[in-house]
Amino acid sequence: GEHLRICPQGYTCCTSEMEENFANKSRSEFEAMMKEAGRSVQTTLTAQHRSFDSYFQDLLNKSEKALYDAFPSMYGELYTQNMKVFKDLYSELRRYYRGSNINLEEALNEFWTRLLERLFKLMNPQYHITDEYLDCMVKHAEQHKPFGEVPRDLKVKATRAFIAARSYAQGFLVGSDVVKKVSQVSLSHECTRAIMKLMYCPHCRGMSSVKPCNNYCLNVVKGCLANQADLNTEWKYLMDSLVIVADRIDGPYNVDTVIGTIHMRIAEAISNLQENKDSITAKVFQGCGNPKISTKGSSSEDKKRRGKVTLEAKSSAQALEMLVLDAKGNLTALKTYWITLPSSLCSKKVMASSAADDKCWNGMTKGSYLPEVMGDGLANQINNPEVEVDITKPDMTIRQQIMQLKIMTNRLGNANIGNDVDFQDASDDMSGSGSGDSCPDDVCGKRLSKSPSTRQPETHAIPKQSGHGINGASSRSLPSAFLLLLLVAFIAAQHLWR
Repeated sequence: GEHLRICPQGYTCCTSEMEENFANKSRSEFEAMMKEAGRSVQTTLTAQHRSFDSYFQDLLNKSEKALYDAFPSMYGELYTQNMKVFKDLYSELRRYYRGSNINLEEALNEFWTRLLERLFKLMNPQYHITDEYLDCMVKHAEQHKPFGEVPRDLKVKATRAFIAARSYAQGFLVGSDVVKKVSQVSLSHECTRAIMKLMYCPHCRGMSSVKPCNNYCLNVVKGCLANQADLNTEWKYLMDSLVIVADRIDGPYNVDTVIGTIHMRIAEAISNLQENKDSITAKVFQGCGNPKISTKGSSSEDKKRRGKVTLEAKSSAQALEMLVLDAKGNLTALKTYWITLPSSLCSKKVMASSAADDKCWNGMTKGSYLPEVMGDGLANQINNPEVEVDITKPDMTIRQQIMQLKIMTNRLGNANIGNDVDFQDASDDMSGSGSGDSCPDDVCGKRLSKSPSTRQPETHAIPKQSGHGINGASSRSLPSAFLLLLLVAFIAAQHLWR
């Protein structure tokens, strides 16, 4: 067997060509095992996303349908002449949920402003109300609260619910995408040799029925998947963050209660305006002056309001509770995926022998395997006896996926306290920073803000690599400061010489 380049030399059943074929076969089989294991995780995450997405969209659709069914008989022309205002609101809510760069609070504010302008004109048809007059009225609207407390209350609750729902749905997709990309990372040349030695060298020694020793298999696979194991920390944070936001969705930010009753809150707001029409109109006239009498005929308020219809919200709280319970169970099970992957592959795929077996393939012959099992991750492979791993050269594809996990975890941390964070790909603009320290609990969000979302969403750029961005930008200001100090010192010296 002097011709063998991978398997132990000695009496052999393999030619050089057979050995090469076995190497290619072992490589393709191992990569297929990796992709199969990854597909299982992807299937779980995408199924959870699909279930929640379907539930949430259905909730929004039912609210919109209930509004379209009930409002014509409730409000007559007040509704029919303003249908587009309501349709636009639901359209904006959907766009936000699907990931569009929309400021949700501004969208809600815009809805109430447009609705107030339209309704005020319709309820005061005897007056000629100009756009300038409406601008004045809107400026006083917050003071007069024409819709009562509904806009403020709905803004707080709806933004929290939508932020949590959107981030939650995106979290599953990001997790699935990370697994897909990492599962496609090719094996190194050193790893291909080690996998071949593990899986097919026994055949070359006439020991095709002898299974690899379990600890031997673990060292090979841990060496080959060292970079993948480094995903573990950020992956666990993502799973934990999704669990926490799931509790918010079925708890304080209950999407079933908030999203399913949007139409009811709008009806409540319109009723508030109608009931206080005279006092609100008087206050507007006092602040903005009396508008001119219109030459057009006026219609009575009774024609616009055709009686009350009781609105109901059909609760699907039990369905939401079951969704959350199912998701939490799956997320908990997936937390240790990356560090348990070697054991899983060795026990299920490679079919390694038990650790205590002294009649297993140890890489050289049939016997026991003595070296200790290496730890997880790249740094722990420095003394791996089976795979030569360069711990100074981490895989960049996997490092990029670690960054994606950090970013998503940071977004979920903010969603947990009701803050919105939008990330945009800033490959050409490195002025921003990354997501910072990731964490699975309230700590992330508390560093950013202690108040609920009442401002423009923060925008974080996604950096290509660490070491760029803010630090680089701030260092550029140092030379000008240094020149200023030199100038001061020079003036002081001239003064002393005199």
